[in-house]
Amino acid sequence: MALKKTSAQMVADARTRIEEIETADLIAMMDDPGVQIVDLRDPRERERLGFIPGSFHCPRGMLEFWVDPDSPYFKEIFAEDRKFVFHCASGWRSAISVDTLNDMGFKSAHLKNGFSDWVKMGGPVETKR
Repeated sequence: MALKKTSAQMVADARTRIEEIETADLIAMMDDPGVQIVDLRDPRERERLGFIPGSFHCPRGMLEFWVDPDSPYFKEIFAEDRKFVFHCASGWRSAISVDTLNDMGFKSAHLKNGFSDWVKMGGPVETKR
């Protein structure tokens, strides 16, 4: 059975509508108190590969609920007046996520090439002890 739209097409479409931040630019912004990096990856990915220092972890499956102030799962961090930059491993999940958030009225951006590019570009990585 052929899909009406592939996941790759969904990502490509989302990327035409959202703000994408290059890795080097986000590395330069990471100490800005007005910027909050949000990690959408699975907890096992964070444990195995590490995470961006200071990033907030929001599993992809809870995103819309944690951002929505009318949801019983709302997280106060998303009420802060900051620039929210979401990321996943390669930029696919975060592109679709940010497109969805923008549809909800929650302005956000994403790390264009994800955590894998962050590591490749020498961005700092923290691991759990």
